[in-house]
Amino acid sequence: MSVAEDVCTEAVGTNAAGRVAAGTVAVGTAAQELQLKRGEFAIAVHLGLIRLRARPDGGRPRVACEEVERLRSQDGFPEALRDRVRTVGTAQGAQQLGISPDRFTKLARAGCLTPITFYLNRYRAIVWLYLADELACFAAREPRLLAGRSPAWLRDCLEGGTDFRARNWRSRRVERLLTLTEDPWARAAVLADTLDPVQLAEVVDDPYERAYLARIRPEPAFGPAGPPLARETMAHLMRADEPDEMLWRRVSLIAELDNAREARSAPRPGGEWRPFPRQADDCAPEPDPRADAESDPAAASVPGAAPAPGLLARIGLRRRASRAAGHRQSGQGRAPFGS
Repeated sequence: MSVAEDVCTEAVGTNAAGRVAAGTVAVGTAAQELQLKRGEFAIAVHLGLIRLRARPDGGRPRVACEEVERLRSQDGFPEALRDRVRTVGTAQGAQQLGISPDRFTKLARAGCLTPITFYLNRYRAIVWLYLADELACFAAREPRLLAGRSPAWLRDCLEGGTDFRARNWRSRRVERLLTLTEDPWARAAVLADTLDPVQLAEVVDDPYERAYLARIRPEPAFGPAGPPLARETMAHLMRADEPDEMLWRRVSLIAELDNAREARSAPRPGGEWRPFPRQADDCAPEPDPRADAESDPAAASVPGAAPAPGLLARIGLRRRASRAAGHRQSGQGRAPFGS
């Protein structure tokens, strides 16, 4: 079961919809013209080698004809493009580095090698794949880790049961998706995927904002295809699973949400959705009244107005509020112990 990579796309103005449709091709057609398999095409998009364009009507993203011609005109096409997206598993990677598969796995678990993608085998186990180009660079950069006795820090790391493969894959994926979009709400949607529903509700207490983040999250280049198990595995691997990583993702999401709310408000039922303006657009988003109120000293001094909580307070604000509500309910429903 292969898993397609999610991608962010380049948005285009509504007025250019007809021109964009006429000057683009479907991703399947682009993959055929570039002589790439679907998985190779998805990796090329994820690495920024191929840029997609989003359709104003919300359909599948497309590829500009100029983009296809640019790649086809490069020296060494198509072998050079294929080599840049060629992936290997543990056995092939170990053979390329001249080490045993066991040592390759240890290096990957210790965080020395970062996977680029994965698939599920017949036993529904995760099989990590690595870029062959990056393995060659690692061999040239760290030859001491490929021969002789493993260093003490590596042995201590593995003895503690450390496995950085999923975390490094997730961090790489998140950072790449963030660089592929300028829309602050789309950037927040990428970070929202790294938190489980409970933590996300604690950080984003507005249900309309959570629904908006779920709606604009990056989609696979070839659409949400694949078996449900593969999609569930992708969603599970995208979520932070260590306390320090969870805290960092929560802080990052709060900061990105502040930027998004300043740009525009999340759409409400019956409201009009306004897309994020590109640099070429003449229009700019209308100011958010909430942002003006927060930045206006006079508004902050209105009697009875609650001050905006700080960043650290907002991280655990919802959790403390939930605990307080639980204590009040338990106090009303039960008598104190010993009465």
